[in-house]
Amino acid sequence: MQIEFYKYQGTGNDFVMIDNRSGFFPKEDIKLVERLCDRRFGIGADGLILLENDSETDFRMVYYNSDGNESSMCGNGGRCLVAFANQLGVIENKTTFIATDGLHHATVNDDSIVSLQMIDVDEVQKKESYTFLNTGSPHHVQIVDDLEHYNVKENGAALRYGELYGQKGSNINFVKKINDSEFSLRTYERGVEDETLACGTGATAVAIAMNATGQTDKTSIDINVEGGKLAVSFDKLGEHFMNVFLIGPAKFVFKGTIEI
Repeated sequence: MQIEFYKYQGTGNDFVMIDNRSGFFPKEDIKLVERLCDRRFGIGADGLILLENDSETDFRMVYYNSDGNESSMCGNGGRCLVAFANQLGVIENKTTFIATDGLHHATVNDDSIVSLQMIDVDEVQKKESYTFLNTGSPHHVQIVDDLEHYNVKENGAALRYGELYGQKGSNINFVKKINDSEFSLRTYERGVEDETLACGTGATAVAIAMNATGQTDKTSIDINVEGGKLAVSFDKLGEHFMNVFLIGPAKFVFKGTIEI
């Protein structure tokens, strides 16, 4: 069987998009998802996303990591899915959709800049050398020296598979402060098991963690990732972070068909 797919990227975080509103895609086939995401034997992507029907919102987001397993929320993937839904004519410039972590609101403009509302964050675990929080996916946030030359894959894997996070693991973010409203970020993503050019839930986690730990008092923060620039804004009430938005480009790359 041949299937039609679309390829999108958000600051270098790239995804295979499939319109599954008819329900044809074999969702339990982990090996198929893994092959489609493979950069040598498939299309190549950090993840695969299905756009599906939902009775109460515009659509449902079903996200798989490149290892073939269904995963937790992906911020850049969510932004790309909004742009995809717009391209398909499912939505115009505003939308509400459902994902694994709940309800999301988003807007997309003519320049393919997508503003995606993320979940509220009520708990930030502040440790001596790192911060941990969940922004739809679990994130370890750690400031490091010489971020440009830091071995993200080796050190990220050690933390992801270490005793700190057990079998489920965590995404690992290494951060450098540029100024009060700007930080640079490199992320090791679980499920991809490598550094990616961007991570949306990671950028969100970093912005909140930097505010929560006193690195900044700003509530609108620019995040430099390897694939470009993202912005995160939020409101803060005590230790509660709400109206959290992840903002950045979501670009169509190409479409095609592939035999499965």
